[in-house]
Amino acid sequence: MKLIAIDLDGTLLSKKGTISTENINAIHEAQKQGHIVVICSGRSLHDTKNILKRADINCPIITGNGAVSYHGKELLQELILPEQVIKELLPLLEKWGLYFELYTNQGIHLLKKGKGQLEEEIRRLKEKDAHFPVEWATQEKDIQFQQYGLHYINDYKDINLADLGVYKIFILSFDQEMLRQLERLLNKRQDLSITSSGWYKLEIAHTKVSKGNALAMMANHLTIPIKDTVAIGDNLNDLSMFHVSGMGIAMGNALEEVKAESTYTTKNYDEDGVAYALRHYVL
Repeated sequence: MKLIAIDLDGTLLSKKGTISTENINAIHEAQKQGHIVVICSGRSLHDTKNILKRADINCPIITGNGAVSYHGKELLQELILPEQVIKELLPLLEKWGLYFELYTNQGIHLLKKGKGQLEEEIRRLKEKDAHFPVEWATQEKDIQFQQYGLHYINDYKDINLADLGVYKIFILSFDQEMLRQLERLLNKRQDLSITSSGWYKLEIAHTKVSKGNALAMMANHLTIPIKDTVAIGDNLNDLSMFHVSGMGIAMGNALEEVKAESTYTTKNYDEDGVAYALRHYVL
């Protein structure tokens, strides 16, 4: 029996945010052979559950890059950002004019002005650089508002952060220079974990949060030796899984840094790369 951890974006999901029939069939094949598949994503709990429900996939889930983990209805782990830390970070993000989302136990909370912020940023960057990829940036912006479980707010001061249980702060910005500056600033802190699933994304969580830690925890819970774990992913937030798993499989579209840490490289996410990986390297 193997424990197979699969990332969503850039790995299992299509461009439309769905799971292909081929990938679904391969996952069901793995399950029928007695292996346990776990979805390990940076996405929110509510969004991940909805994606799997639509695909008719029933399996354990690790969400928020490892902040929240479930096996069936049993909550295995929930690493919440301390309220004081959030209250320190949000004014800074507002001051910098950055778009952010709060991943909470009641869904994703975001500011009503958020879409306008991103649209204005795209316009500004286009004026600054005629070669700025407006169409791509617009598509990435639109993906954020297609997530399941969104709650729009006027001001983050209007919500009770302690009651909501914030487990991740997600930041999206196409201003690479500003985002890297923020990342350097936050990396000086010892009370946060910082990762990314793309150069234009920054993801902030509890200091103990990582996909690798969550995968190790899940393997221990299921009494599966860590050498019998498999990780499939494409981006920087997947590297911690590769570092602890017995086998790491990078997508064809993965960053070169991720491929360098992998055991195998499969096809691209839009070529049913997960199905290919399962059938050629795991099953």
